[in-house]
Order: sequence, then structure tokens, then C-alpha cells
Amino acid sequence: MSTVNTNERQSLYVEVTYRIIAELEAGRLPWVQPWDASRCPCTLPHNAGSGRTYSGINILILWTSAIEQGFSSQRWLTYRQAEAAGGHVRRGEKGTVVCYADRFTPREEAAKARDEDREARTVAFLKRFTVFNLDQCEDLPEDMIAPVAPIAPELAIAGADRVIQNSGVTFRIGGGEAFYSPTHDVVQVPPQAAFLEPINWFRTALHELGHATGHKSRLDRDQTGEFGSAAYAKEELVAEMASAFACAALGIVPTVRHSDYIGAWLEVLCADEKAIFRAASAASKAADFLLAWGEGRS
Repeated sequence: MSTVNTNERQSLYVEVTYRIIAELEAGRLPWVQPWDASRCPCTLPHNAGSGRTYSGINILILWTSAIEQGFSSQRWLTYRQAEAAGGHVRRGEKGTVVCYADRFTPREEAAKARDEDREARTVAFLKRFTVFNLDQCEDLPEDMIAPVAPIAPELAIAGADRVIQNSGVTFRIGGGEAFYSPTHDVVQVPPQAAFLEPINWFRTALHELGHATGHKSRLDRDQTGEFGSAAYAKEELVAEMASAFACAALGIVPTVRHSDYIGAWLEVLCADEKAIFRAASAASKAADFLLAWGEGRS
């Protein structure tokens, strides 16, 4: 690719950011949806053609689209993928725009780098493309549209248990507050009896372990921000979404841990149109780290 439409790239950042801001201002969190498990399974969205799970900001975009339009599936296809599978998108259906991050080297920079005998600098860009939910398609093969059985609650809890046990993080149970200490690399969560709903203990544990993925020995995120600072709000946003993504992958419906941070998150997003993209990307990496622990991988 030799040229990129700068206005289109910027408008995509702005468009998605404004959408997230509107949700937050209305008191809704895009990573905590009103799931109806009997209609649409709580899981990460994935491409029905490649089987690949969507990540980062696309999770928020597709979750919101699926809930708003009442889809029964978290599986998506491009128009061409639907045709390649032997089916088609129904006439009149409107797709959901997602984005793909990549990098390219401008022609001028490539020439300059050759002259100066150095590596060429690349430029990041977003490419938008449209996907359709399986509910918007017809005549797809049976194996593609077959219902996916939800994860049984006991298996979901067992998966969360494996994440905790295999994390390598010192995990303490006790006290009246849940927290993660980057200095000591320690997670502490109150005993399960302190939670009205037992599943909330696992949600809380995953949230704090989401913070732990940012330790300098792991993903090395900035965790130096003091309470009330923008850096603190950004890290809290990453942990919130990381927990939500991991919960959904494990079959646990996500919930919000810190809705009182909405104001701080709004300030961060209003100040930087790329902030939600960076946070969602970091959250996906953190969730992948958590899920790898659950599978016994480091």
C-alpha cells in the first residue's frame, strides 16, 4: 500500500471513540452488556470463516452490535466469506464496521532510508471493513450455523480456578478489600463468603489478575499512576476490559467492578481519540495472558 486516506483513518478513530463516550455518558459500559444467554451466548466474537477470535476494539464494536440488534450468534462473516461458503447476505442487511490495524512504509521514507542505510520507519493505520452476523445470512452450510452449546457453569468456574492456580502470582484470600500490589506482585481478594453471589468472587479475582498481567516481568504496562490520575484510570480501564474479555471466553458473564471510574474514563477518552483503541488492545493482550495461564501456558 503506497497511500492511506488520512481523513478516513482519523474519522474512524473519532467515530468509534464518540460511540464509546456516548455509551459511558449514558451509564452503559460497552464491555458489560445485558446478556440474554438464552438468546445469544456470552463469548468472544469470532469469524465464522477463519475461526479466528476478534480482538481489541472489535470486541466492543461487535458485542454492542449483537446486543443492539438482538442477534443469536457471536459469529461473523464478510460478504465475500458468506459467498465463498455457499451462502449469501440477505438483501437489505446492514453490516457492522470493524477495523484492522496495520503498518506501512511511505514511498518517500523507504527511499530516504535506503539512501541513509537504515531501517525505514513505518506508519500505523486503520483499515475498515464490514462484517455480517450469521443471523443476517442465508444458505450457509449446516456445520457453520450449528448452534454452539454454552459453557456449563461448573466448567466456567473450573477454568477460572485454573487461571488463578497457574498464574504464578502470589494470591491471598482475606481482608475486606480486593487489590493488586505491583510492588510485591501480590493479589488479595476477600473470602468467598463476603460475596453475595459466589461467581462474583471469580470475576473479582480475574479483575485483579488482569492488573497482575501488567507487571514489569509480564506485559510491562505503566502501573505507576496514583489514585485519581489519568495513568491510574487507564490501567483500571485495561483491567476492567481484560477481565470482561477473559470472563466471556471462559463462559462467565462480565460485570463492572468500578463504575465509579466512568468520569475518569470519560476524561481520558475525551482527551485522546486513540485512548480506547490502546486500552482495548492492551486488554486483549492481558486477557490472552490470563487464558494462557488457564491452559497451563506462560
